[in-house]
Amino acid sequence: MKTLKNMQWMLPVLLIIGLGLGACEPQVSSDPDMADPPRAENVTFEMTPDAENANVIEFVNTSGGFKALWDFGNGAKAEGDVVTGRYPLEGEYTVKLTIFTESGQAVNSKVVTIEETKIWMLDDPDLNLLTGGIDNLDGKTWVVDSTQAAHMGVGPPGGDWPEYWAAPPLAKPGTGLYTDEYTFTLRGLEFDMNTNGYVFLNGSYGDEVDGTYEAPGGDLMAQWTAPESLNFNFVKDDDGRMFITISDPGWIGFFAGTREYEIQEISENRLALRFEDSVNGLAWYHTLIPKGYEHPVEEPEEPEPLPYTSEELYDNFDEEGNVTWMADEIAGFNESYDNPAPVPINTSEKVARYVKGSGGAHFYDNLYIDPGFEIDLNQRSTIRLKAYLPSYNDYESVAAEKEAWSDGILKQQVSVKLHDKTGMGGDSWQTQAEIVQTLETNTWVELEFDFSGFSDREDFDRIIIQIGGEAHGNPGIFFIDDFELVE
Repeated sequence: MKTLKNMQWMLPVLLIIGLGLGACEPQVSSDPDMADPPRAENVTFEMTPDAENANVIEFVNTSGGFKALWDFGNGAKAEGDVVTGRYPLEGEYTVKLTIFTESGQAVNSKVVTIEETKIWMLDDPDLNLLTGGIDNLDGKTWVVDSTQAAHMGVGPPGGDWPEYWAAPPLAKPGTGLYTDEYTFTLRGLEFDMNTNGYVFLNGSYGDEVDGTYEAPGGDLMAQWTAPESLNFNFVKDDDGRMFITISDPGWIGFFAGTREYEIQEISENRLALRFEDSVNGLAWYHTLIPKGYEHPVEEPEEPEPLPYTSEELYDNFDEEGNVTWMADEIAGFNESYDNPAPVPINTSEKVARYVKGSGGAHFYDNLYIDPGFEIDLNQRSTIRLKAYLPSYNDYESVAAEKEAWSDGILKQQVSVKLHDKTGMGGDSWQTQAEIVQTLETNTWVELEFDFSGFSDREDFDRIIIQIGGEAHGNPGIFFIDDFELVE
């Protein structure tokens, strides 16, 4: 069982500058401009408990010097000749004062003894969120928020977000990171690190625990159980920043050489931490949630139903049409390209250039239109366009990358498809209507795609044009013109 004498904690430090405060004016016992560097015996200070609360102590530098830095022995620090420390928990605390003179610096210390724990001094709203507060003296247990993006990340030192890398959900399975639990208890500021047998470490710190071995991703994991007598400090500075310090040898999450964590955000169900790895020059990040907490399932918003109607669609690429062209992984689409063969049947000055890319990323290069309505094929069911397929494309070689069911050959064809993209989303190909036409190279061909056989369908809200076939990585350059949806 932990004793309160081992506990350390600090609420916001109150700095009081001693400028002509009468009895509180520091009594200088040494010359701040002395020629020799100061020694420990030159560093002196007075300690005075508050008359109404002996757990609040005023410290006065009586050494002189141009700067006085204090370490209150409970994780909190301050600067100034007259400062105040707060000690909610009973115990002994070593207070250190460092003075700076023109000749150097020196440090000395005294022990402060706090006789009585005053739990009410711990009533801080953020500390209550971390621990569960005085009404939950068994503590509050946190775990890494593994199912959410950016539950772990890394960035440059001094930054405030994971600029280099943010983990996708469940990015570090099998490392121990997702099974470790961290309990913060208000009474005694106790910290329990339940590793469930395994911990996860940066590779630079393998000597911190015994029996480390390589984990997925090149870092280290180890079989390790934390000792029972761990504590934490919770500190707020004058700028409102909050810090947690875990007693050695404990830590939180991925170990990267530090036991001090800045709280970037804290709420009932979220704890965002930032901590720095000074050896490797990195800033690491974790987000945690209370053990057992489940993120609410957000129901996807139902899209507004599209009208079931029909309007004429057209684009001749010489003048502005009434459609918006969009590309799905397509390598290039130019809506105002010089006609490569301005001869009958197409003497237009401008046409559209369609480029199918090379490799696996371009298996399904599609051009598409979302007209903004469910197409009533009883009113308009015919799509017309002109196409030009140059002979300089390679229509014979088998692609190095292809789907298993594809022959891997660039096709001399134009495919027009109708999809239900609103209802089926990414699986709209499963209910598509498709018409494919083959054509000769090096000549403009006028094509007509008649979808009247699908007039019973009322869910088509996307028109797709695909040239050269699909499921293969062979590239191609093609041209289209005079697109229209007509009766």
